[in-house]
Amino acid sequence: MYKSLIRPILFLFDPEMVHHFTFKMIRFLSALGFSGLFKRLYAVTEKSLERRVFGLTFKNPVGLAAGFDKDAKLFNELSNFGFGFIEIGTLTPKPQKGNPKKRLFRLKEDQAIINRMGFNNGGVVEAVARLKENKNILIGGNIGKNKETPNEQAAEDYLICFNTLYEYVDYFVVNVSSPNTPNLRELQDKKPLTALLQRLQDENKTKPKVKPILLKIAPDLTNEQLQDIIDIIKKTEIAGVIATNTTLSRQNLHSANKTETGGLSGKPLSKRSTEIIRFLHQESKGAFPIIGVGGIHSVKDALEKLEAGATLIQLYTGFIYEGPKLIKDINKALIKSK
Repeated sequence: MYKSLIRPILFLFDPEMVHHFTFKMIRFLSALGFSGLFKRLYAVTEKSLERRVFGLTFKNPVGLAAGFDKDAKLFNELSNFGFGFIEIGTLTPKPQKGNPKKRLFRLKEDQAIINRMGFNNGGVVEAVARLKENKNILIGGNIGKNKETPNEQAAEDYLICFNTLYEYVDYFVVNVSSPNTPNLRELQDKKPLTALLQRLQDENKTKPKVKPILLKIAPDLTNEQLQDIIDIIKKTEIAGVIATNTTLSRQNLHSANKTETGGLSGKPLSKRSTEIIRFLHQESKGAFPIIGVGGIHSVKDALEKLEAGATLIQLYTGFIYEGPKLIKDINKALIKSK
């Protein structure tokens, strides 16, 4: 019903407006008692789906990627669609409006999205107030820096977010790979990235419990840069990697919006994301867990990521194009593969 009826209507309107409208509708329907129906339709509960990764138990390996519920406004309701975990953010210390609108574009012919949102969010403190209402959902906290913060002071922003979120999320994701904050990707260079992750790990070790810290990387890195990532993870002892963020590549696109600036997500990213997962897994000899994200629009796409070396996977654009049935289909296929 989603692809044949709901999606065609939603896709008639501006995507950012539709995003906010959809949030309101899901919240409204959940308040009316439809949460149980969503669970019956889409959630798959099976012990064999559980994954124990970096000390956490995921009820299934299919999560929602960061960017969808930036401000932790809907994680309880979204979990009813069958996700095994929800990643909120990217959050910054101070609220910021992000880049000027229009900043979100559908590429229907390519089953893709281009965004140049620019870390629009209400700030980490505002998100924490909502995270206090968590109903036993496994939550990842994706953190970044404010636009006006120079890279030389970026670590302070990440530390503020880390400390503010510490009690309310199960794992952290360091986002230095968004293409929509000026100069942010420069923090992926070996020296500044090692320093940033080490600062966070040092802070982490002062806490009552060390929580997993992951690094989200861009799909546009070279093999040499990916080798650096492996070295950095070994040195800083962070928990793992999320591969990958959106891409600046525009190869083989057919949609009218293909020339828009910003990060590209969706089906065109699938192959490159899987290549990076395979490279990291093979070159590191499976030394750390990888969360695979990028272009998962089908069961086949999901299985390719897992076979390449991903331990968990995340959806975003595929969830928008395919609907919540995709989560159910992937989990059912994983049960059958046992």
